[in-house]
Amino acid sequence: MVADEARVLARARASDEDAFGQLVELHSERVYRALRRFGLDADEAGEVAQEVFLRAWRGLDRFEGRSQLSTWLYRIAFNEAQRRLGRRRPPPVSADPDGQDPIAAIADSPDHGPDARALDRELGEAVDAALARLPPDLRAAVILRDLDGLSTDEAAAAAGVRPAAFKSRLHRGRMALRELLVPYLSGAG
Repeated sequence: MVADEARVLARARASDEDAFGQLVELHSERVYRALRRFGLDADEAGEVAQEVFLRAWRGLDRFEGRSQLSTWLYRIAFNEAQRRLGRRRPPPVSADPDGQDPIAAIADSPDHGPDARALDRELGEAVDAALARLPPDLRAAVILRDLDGLSTDEAAAAAGVRPAAFKSRLHRGRMALRELLVPYLSGAG
C-alpha cells in the first residue's frame, strides 16, 4: 500500500467519509471490471460494486491490514458476485447476430494483417465468452491472477483459499480456458 493510500485509509477508519470517497475513487474501476469479468452484466456490476463499497465502509474497522486494501476489496467483490451468480442460472454464451459461437467465428476468420485491433477485440470477446463458460471458482482464479495481475498470495486471499488450493484452481482454469480457445488457437497458425 502506498503511503498516501495508507494515510487516506487511516482517515477513513476515523469515520472520514471524504477519505473513504477517495478510496472508492481509487479502487472503483478495478472492482467494477472484476465484477464484469466474474460474469455480471453492466447493471449488475454497478449495483454490486455499490454493495461492495457499502460493505467495505461498514466493515472498515475489521480490515486488519495483513493484505492490501485492494485484495480485501476483491474478496468482498468475489463474495458478492458469487451470491449474485448463485441466485441465477449461468447465462447462455453470447453469439454473434448469425447465431455463431464467437470462438468459432474467430477461428473461421481470415488473418486480418493491418486490422490487428479488430483481431485483438475479437480475441478479447472470445476470451470473455470462454471465461463465461468456466465454473465460477476457476473463472475467478484466472481473472484475479492473469487478468487483474494480483500475485498468487493476493489472489488466494481474495478468493478465500490457501495459495496451494488457489494454484490448483488457477491451473485447472487455465487448462479449461485453453481447451475452450482451441478453435482460435488452431485457426491462428
